[in-house]
Amino acid sequence: MKWLAACLLLVSAFGVPAVGQSLPERLNDYPTEARADYVFGCMAANGENRNVLRQCACSIDVIASILPYEKYVEAETVLTLQQGAGEQLSMFKSAVVPRGMVTELRRAQAEAEMRCF
Repeated sequence: MKWLAACLLLVSAFGVPAVGQSLPERLNDYPTEARADYVFGCMAANGENRNVLRQCACSIDVIASILPYEKYVEAETVLTLQQGAGEQLSMFKSAVVPRGMVTELRRAQAEAEMRCF
């Protein structure tokens, strides 16, 4: 149970938005490392050429315009936890809140796919 509490604390700690952020700052709140990581993964899945680079960069930009970074991190964390096995992780597979987080991410990814690919 302590492990589960630590995971939830970790999820909530990553996404505290800065007070008073303007809309452009909020839309550009994804760190460069997170954007690059997404593009590398996207290119590995879709091909490694200049056109795919543009499409993948477009994709993370669209996702960032829809989903604040804190929600992106939360959803990615839930997805990682859902892939694990064991009784402690079963709540991430069946609980409504984690499913909602993943649903938001999937919607943003679908929008990005429609606009960029």
